[in-house]
Amino acid sequence: MLDVRNARATFLRGTPNERAALSNLSLTLEGGEFITIIGSNGAGKSTLFNAISGSLLLDSGSITLGGEDITWKLPHERALSIGYLFQNPMKGTAPNMTIAENISLAYSRKKIRPLRKGVSKGDLDVFRDMLARFGMGLEDRMAERAGHLSGGQRQALTLLMATVANPSLLLLDEHTAALDPAAAEKIMGITNEIVAERKLSTMMITHNIQQALRFGSRTVMMEDGSVILDITGPERSGMTVHRLMELYSGRARRELDNDRMLL
Repeated sequence: MLDVRNARATFLRGTPNERAALSNLSLTLEGGEFITIIGSNGAGKSTLFNAISGSLLLDSGSITLGGEDITWKLPHERALSIGYLFQNPMKGTAPNMTIAENISLAYSRKKIRPLRKGVSKGDLDVFRDMLARFGMGLEDRMAERAGHLSGGQRQALTLLMATVANPSLLLLDEHTAALDPAAAEKIMGITNEIVAERKLSTMMITHNIQQALRFGSRTVMMEDGSVILDITGPERSGMTVHRLMELYSGRARRELDNDRMLL
């Protein structure tokens, strides 16, 4: 469903600090598959997401989504098919618009109708039901501006906005990392429910190794812009954090040195 083939991207090309951000990386995601991605800082995880979403153009290689070559498509064109959640809860929502208006704009992405700020009564009923599942009382605050919400509430709204139009691909870039533990657990649980219910093809970056093995059906580890481990099936089911760290050290030929990595 998603096919990244021989992707190469270079930062600071032609300077003494030139660095390969993606090194001939190839990765395939099947329809409905949920992949978790781990790796040290600078491994290329977010760069891969930026290439898929269109905010970074590849030096070479190709990206195909649903059989369509999107390698050179603009970000707003890809956004019709790709939902994206960032680590920062402040991204992804318009703070001066109400909760209902934010959801309505996201809901309109795949609708053949003019983009509008107004929200119909029918839409409000649908949005209210969607918000109620978060258990945060957001369904009773739909006329409130998004900028008044807490970080966890804002991320819940962003999650709903990213999935309300049933995207072909959902990208989660450490979307619970900036939240307190209780909010992070709630958002991650609902994320998992939505992905399963809608069979969304999903890629999630995380620095929490236990989370990487707990969610999804496949775990990929990146290093130096390449995939060095790709674990699924029985091997992943029996995988422990300690064993995964050993595998990393064997492939990368060094210890995982990352003060953000949670075991």
